[in-house]
Amino acid sequence: MKRILVTGAVGQIGTELVTALCERFGHERILAADIRGGGKNMPGQFVLLDCLDADRVNQVVQKYDVGTIYHLAAILSATAETKPLWAYHVNMQTLLHVLDAAHKFGCSLFVPSSIGAFGPGTPRDPTPQDTIQRPTTMYGITKVAAELLCDYYHTRYGVDTRGLRFPGLISYSAMPGGGTTDYAVDIFHRALREGKYTCFLHEDTTLDMMYMPDAVRAAIELMEAPADLLHHRNAFNVTAMQFCPRELALEIQRHLPDFEIDYDVDPVRQAIADSWPQRLDDSAAKTEWGWAPRYGLQEMVIDMLSQLRKRL
Repeated sequence: MKRILVTGAVGQIGTELVTALCERFGHERILAADIRGGGKNMPGQFVLLDCLDADRVNQVVQKYDVGTIYHLAAILSATAETKPLWAYHVNMQTLLHVLDAAHKFGCSLFVPSSIGAFGPGTPRDPTPQDTIQRPTTMYGITKVAAELLCDYYHTRYGVDTRGLRFPGLISYSAMPGGGTTDYAVDIFHRALREGKYTCFLHEDTTLDMMYMPDAVRAAIELMEAPADLLHHRNAFNVTAMQFCPRELALEIQRHLPDFEIDYDVDPVRQAIADSWPQRLDDSAAKTEWGWAPRYGLQEMVIDMLSQLRKRL
């Protein structure tokens, strides 16, 4: 039976996706890969893989008889703004190598997009499924290009490419990885360890968010959906909840009454957040493959605190 490859497996999404795939399909079918060695304790099998090395990508896909690829290797939004040309090179070149391998070896391919694919000219509340995409960040530029490349490989070569435009993602399994919405992860660690948090966004900056279990489930469900039902195959809007730092802090304070928050706004990340949607219209995902979130703000906060208490 064909194996499932997850690139960037040590990152925020990959950590939980690999676990979920192992539970669903069995450890022997899952191949986790990353340029970092931290995945050696992950479930399934782990291999070192630099997706900038096209020959190595092809070697891994062929050697392990890969049938499905979840391509998560990328440089995230805030980090990308510090090294924009490098971020473009990494995000686009690794995608091209994986797309080429998927074409060559007949793999289906999942590539995540993001709310970062939109810009200040896009309607923010709600952001339509089909709308103007003029991002002002290098990360966003690479996401729009990735959506178009995946469409091209599907139309030109018949590669079964699929993708989701994720909102900000919140996870207890991995530390923040350089994203603009990572405050919503770090705040929990700080709340439990120190009882206070300094946020780099304005207190009333509302953004679209999703808890990682929902994000992982959405990716798996999309890859399992019948192909003939998918019209927006490479860029489905998905959403679960919307909140600002102040609202998240208030919800945490319901469980940790002594928790304190203050603000030291980072102009770079604030500008990125201000260009992103407040709420995505996910009606296409609901209609075409039955998407439905399970976690809202209250459920997410309860589970995050519970899970992190076990780990910290």
